[in-house]
Amino acid sequence: MTKRLTRSNDRVWAGVCGGIAEYLEFDPVLVRVAYAFLTIFTAFSGLIFYIVLWICMPEKNLLEK
Repeated sequence: MTKRLTRSNDRVWAGVCGGIAEYLEFDPVLVRVAYAFLTIFTAFSGLIFYIVLWICMPEKNLLEK
């Protein structure tokens, strides 16, 4: 079975950071903290990146059916 990047059910907002953490096999809290720091230090351009991933990444439940 191949690994796919999907939005996670372990979500705070849309499941993007949780999905990235599952794909990379990292702790979701670490991914969220790293995302927050990167967003703050890149003049909040991370928000645009998050929204794009939210639209592009499929939900995990849709792929399991």
